Amino acid sequence: MPELPEVEVTRLGVQSKFAGQRLSAVQVRQPRLRKPVPTDALTRLAGEVLRGTSRRSKYLLLQFDSAQVMVHLGMSGALRVVPSDSAWQLHEHVQLSFGDLALRLHDPRRFGSIDCIAAHEDLNAHASIRGLGVEPLTPQFTPATLYRASRGRQQNCKSFLLAGQAVVGVGNIYASESLFRAAIRPGRAAGRLSLQDCERLHQAIVEVLSEAVAAGGSSLRDFSGVGGELGHFQTRAFVYDREGQPCRRCATPIRRQVHGQRSSFVCFTCQPR
Repeated sequence: MPELPEVEVTRLGVQSKFAGQRLSAVQVRQPRLRKPVPTDALTRLAGEVLRGTSRRSKYLLLQFDSAQVMVHLGMSGALRVVPSDSAWQLHEHVQLSFGDLALRLHDPRRFGSIDCIAAHEDLNAHASIRGLGVEPLTPQFTPATLYRASRGRQQNCKSFLLAGQAVVGVGNIYASESLFRAAIRPGRAAGRLSLQDCERLHQAIVEVLSEAVAAGGSSLRDFSGVGGELGHFQTRAFVYDREGQPCRRCATPIRRQVHGQRSSFVCFTCQPR
């Protein structure tokens, strides 16, 4: 599914194409996504200017004067820039038009969602946002915050990162890569991490996510940027989805494990504990 880097790549594309542009029309072809699309609330935004974009975890936020549109790409979603009058393709569900160009949601599995949050509402109180951890690419994310969040945790390190309470947006791909760079096995109990472990893990998370954004994200199945560009971080992964292949550092075969029903990939030489 699109993770933090893919959502950030999407945000940057939307920002560059449409920030400062006036929303001219809204079309909802399929209102039944993970939850019903708020068609009436979206339609009322027509005529307003897109003031900017932001992101909270894996949620993309489009900021208008009267409301914010919150988009989650689900398991297979992508936002694409298309001509406003172009024919609808299979699995395209919602379109926001800005003159001759439009932003169209493509989501084959329909696990994505769109919410409309009034400007006077507290975004942090929204059910989807409330309780999320710190953003990893901000100064608020430090080795100390990671260490404090890990105290007393019996769950394994991989599940600890995926839970989104200590830090948000570190999905399956980037958790495996970050743990590899930090020389930590994914099955290790989070509560056993030392402050030094958390210093390495913090640095690895920031580096991996930053590199992934610069690489356009990872295109494993459905993801592409707003202009159809494919990400290529997956081509430089050290361990993710490389079961049986030699480690790029030491040539030890990469092994796959399952933690919390998610595949983890580990080099038992480079990740000794």
